[in-house]
Amino acid sequence: MKKPSSRHFDVIIIGGSYAGLSAAMALGRSLRKVLILDSGNPCNAQTPFSHNFITRDGEKPSEIARVAREQVLKYDSVTFLREKAIDAKQLHTGFEVRTGTAAFSAEKIILATGIRDIFPDIKGLKECWGISVIHCPYCHGYEFRDRKTGIMATGDRAMHLAGLVRNLTGNVTLFTDGEARFSGEQLQKLRENNIGMVEQPVSEILHQDGNLSGIMLEDGTVHSMDALYASLPFEQHSGIAAQLGCELTETGHIRTDPFQKTSTEGVFACGDNASPMRSVAYAAATGSIAGAMVNHQLVQEQF
Repeated sequence: MKKPSSRHFDVIIIGGSYAGLSAAMALGRSLRKVLILDSGNPCNAQTPFSHNFITRDGEKPSEIARVAREQVLKYDSVTFLREKAIDAKQLHTGFEVRTGTAAFSAEKIILATGIRDIFPDIKGLKECWGISVIHCPYCHGYEFRDRKTGIMATGDRAMHLAGLVRNLTGNVTLFTDGEARFSGEQLQKLRENNIGMVEQPVSEILHQDGNLSGIMLEDGTVHSMDALYASLPFEQHSGIAAQLGCELTETGHIRTDPFQKTSTEGVFACGDNASPMRSVAYAAATGSIAGAMVNHQLVQEQF
């Protein structure tokens, strides 16, 4: 990784995973001087394999990121720095971003900072996250097809997952971790699809090296399971969006338009910090859009 040769860039990208690297490639190919700042703490760090990304299906997420960095850094105008962005502010023209060791300025900012999952106080859940306690049927569901599968959620979120998971296996149980919140119509639909429901609070995820074997309830009852979909709360991985005044949606994502522009002029966002679609393919797609739109904005201002 080469050190920055100056402190000013056309664009600073905060977050150097799939979305940020994809944005950097579009900008590097447009001869833009780009700085990528990355803390090296991806949310899928313990996920063993990535799926549903054409040409890279079944590869380790870390390997996809490594190859992406290698390809992006072939563009001479792109610099990658393994440092965390601590704070950012809008200047009279452009922006300033500070790390723990230096300050950099740029005309535009792209936030590819991701989100941080908030884990409930359930023993073993965090250790299984991304391995056998999973979030997305498209990313992980095929590997657990026709297996005993749980869903830890209630209400509309549980119904959304139930339909997707029921398509992959006929053995589905809902764990509501307390009193269920379903309408009469929803309960009827669950019964029609032979989906069981357990309302007792969950106390522990039984596993071996992250591979789930059972779900223990508060009363000591154990339900044998091979996989568990968990709908977890989350927060923005970085406070930079708030510092720059970017609006959030009602779900807690950074609000963007179809071109990945945020509510703050000159700031763009891409990847799962700006959408509930959490996948490598989606991150790469929105990163490419963000990079192209930032370049377009710079062209319009300079031409």
